[in-house]
Amino acid sequence: MRTRLAIKFHGLLEHHFPERRVFLKSDTDTKFIRLRPETQLVAFSGAALVITWTIVSTAVLLMDSIGAGNFREQAKRDQITYQERLNALSGQRDQRATEASLAQQRFNAALGQISVMQSELLASETRRHELETGIDVIQNTLRRTMTDRDIARDALASLETDAAQGDPARPQAADTGAPVTFLTEALASTAAERDDLVTSARKAQDHADELKLEIALMQENNEHIFRQLEEAMTVSVEPLDKMFKAAGMAPERILKQVRRGYSGQGGPLTPLSFSSRGEELSSDYLRANRILEQMDTLNLYRIAAEKAPFALPIKQAFRFTSDYGFRRDPKTGGRRMHKGVDFAAPSGTDLFATADGVVIHAGWQSGYGRLVKIKHDFGIETRYAHLSKIRVKVGQRVSRGEHIGDMGASGRVTGVHLHYEVRVGGKAVNPMIYIKAAKDVF
Repeated sequence: MRTRLAIKFHGLLEHHFPERRVFLKSDTDTKFIRLRPETQLVAFSGAALVITWTIVSTAVLLMDSIGAGNFREQAKRDQITYQERLNALSGQRDQRATEASLAQQRFNAALGQISVMQSELLASETRRHELETGIDVIQNTLRRTMTDRDIARDALASLETDAAQGDPARPQAADTGAPVTFLTEALASTAAERDDLVTSARKAQDHADELKLEIALMQENNEHIFRQLEEAMTVSVEPLDKMFKAAGMAPERILKQVRRGYSGQGGPLTPLSFSSRGEELSSDYLRANRILEQMDTLNLYRIAAEKAPFALPIKQAFRFTSDYGFRRDPKTGGRRMHKGVDFAAPSGTDLFATADGVVIHAGWQSGYGRLVKIKHDFGIETRYAHLSKIRVKVGQRVSRGEHIGDMGASGRVTGVHLHYEVRVGGKAVNPMIYIKAAKDVF
């Protein structure tokens, strides 16, 4: 049975692949090679497999190229949108800072005017108190004088009555004329002086009322300035506070550390100090101090943000090729921890420091290729690997946005890209935590 099947299969092969002979002729001899149907079938199958594999591979590469092109275009559009968002936020931040500066200038001018008005009001109150005291004294003197006048009039009337009755024991009316005239003039002078004092007191009271009205208007204006400053501080400080918290950095500890490093002249703002003659400070003074403390916090946040890697290491168009975490090793195919993120762009693309710091390594390191390490404050270190060229030296102090090297493919890689790491206390963390935390701030 098996022989019959073999014969039929051989006959079918001979029908489609008849036996062929290939003659090889030389100068002295002639040889031939017999190509059996089975041999031709194997050769045909191998050729078909090669052609099929070639077609499938070409299609896969073509689809991957088309997909990569679309992804690059989308990445470019996202990058442009991101840059526009950054520019808009930067403009808004500068506008807020300008408004806060102008508001602070108006606030300082208002405080100066309030101080002057308070001095004038105090002088006016003192003057009014003196006038009221003088009026009381004059009124008491006037009462005594009027009492003496009434007594003198009664005595004069009695004398005139006695003189009219011819009593020789009484002095004549002519003898009392001089005292009466003196008393009358004294009373008139006292009354005039009293009227002048009353008029001065009324004017002082009117002036005090005007000063009170001006102070009320000034307080209303100050309230408006305070509200503007408080709103500006809230808009400026809250996003920064959220940014540090999102990055896992305790704002209180960060601010305390920055304050220690910037406690000299030109550092944090000093609260207002006023002489109150032992009295408690007013609510305006306390409110002004709170605003200055917020401005101090904003300034410290600004300094801290420059020292933490809240930025992208590449400013040109790029695409993410690998995220942080476990992944398939492109070399061995095994599962391996990837301690950073990869950015792909053309070879030679400029790379930039993501925060202020000091270069602690600039050279070759196994696996990383050409590597730059930058030490930052708060125990943070950033790494930039697989560079084609290094443009900084060990010990060099760099600032955020400074050019530190060019993208390449040195070390253990499969293509041109940047391997970017962030380490805190020597332990690798996801760099996207910092980049995403600053997305709505910078």
